[in-house]
Amino acid sequence: MILMEQRTLGRTGRDVSVVGQGTWQLGGDWGEVAEDDAFGLLDAAVASGVTFFDTADVYGDGRSEQLIGRYLKNPPDADVFVATKMGRRLDQVPENYVLDNFRTWNDRSRANLGTDTLDLVQLHCPPSTVYSSDAVYDALDTLVAEQRIAAYAVSVETCAEALTAIARPGVASVQIILNPFRLKPLDEVLPAAVAAGVGIIARVPLASGLLSGRYTKETVFGPDDHRTYNRHGEAFDQGETFSGIDYATGVAAAAEFAALAPEGATPAQTALRWIIQQPGVTSVIPGARSVEQARANAAAADLPPLPQSTLDAVRELYDRSIRAEVHDRW
Repeated sequence: MILMEQRTLGRTGRDVSVVGQGTWQLGGDWGEVAEDDAFGLLDAAVASGVTFFDTADVYGDGRSEQLIGRYLKNPPDADVFVATKMGRRLDQVPENYVLDNFRTWNDRSRANLGTDTLDLVQLHCPPSTVYSSDAVYDALDTLVAEQRIAAYAVSVETCAEALTAIARPGVASVQIILNPFRLKPLDEVLPAAVAAGVGIIARVPLASGLLSGRYTKETVFGPDDHRTYNRHGEAFDQGETFSGIDYATGVAAAAEFAALAPEGATPAQTALRWIIQQPGVTSVIPGARSVEQARANAAAADLPPLPQSTLDAVRELYDRSIRAEVHDRW
């Protein structure tokens, strides 16, 4: 196994790898992934030094959690921290974020993952008012007291939601969209998290693959791929698909970003390296659909820090091509 840099995930007190493994794709919303392929890429990630898996109870209606649970039964030496999410199995209304529902959702996730106590449970981008509810945090504290979960956290859509959650003493970490096409969290969220001792998990790090530089305006995604059916927020928040950027705009900007990749690094690895070196980031969680992708993602942790000239070029590209579309909205 390859050793990778570990950072403490906020108030959990647990160390996780700076590159984790996102597993949304194992549920099928990026096209079908066969079970053997799923186990292969998880194994490749662990062998490459990954000690952090991120999933959710709605990824494939629990398939992602189930695959992780079965995988972790096999390699007894794999010390992997698993973060899951809850809150999207019912209508997205504040009234559904109550203790009885939390227990029901937790019971299902614990069964899927094959564990008595979940390492970390994140509220899965609930309505904004949920982040301010004392009753919600009281219920989460009860789950910890009942040893159903070891810690709790939030996954957010907006910076305002992140800042509200960071102010709560029991919130261990915040998961937020952060990549070279989504810079707003750098302004306030990351500094606030550092000051509070809250971890930051960076999701959608490649802007749904745009930052890999592999797509063109003519690329066609499958009908079961959210990059086909959610470009304008038809199924869930638009920001989850291409970071909320118009596809044609994103393809053009991605071509410019690809030119910034240092020798020996791919555009995707460059994007991951950019995220890793942002002050306050604990871990970045790219997805993967193959062994090769999992290994390549993990290898980004070994790249040297990007020079200031590259960081400046990323900011200039964002301000010129992306900011007007996404900054104020998210």
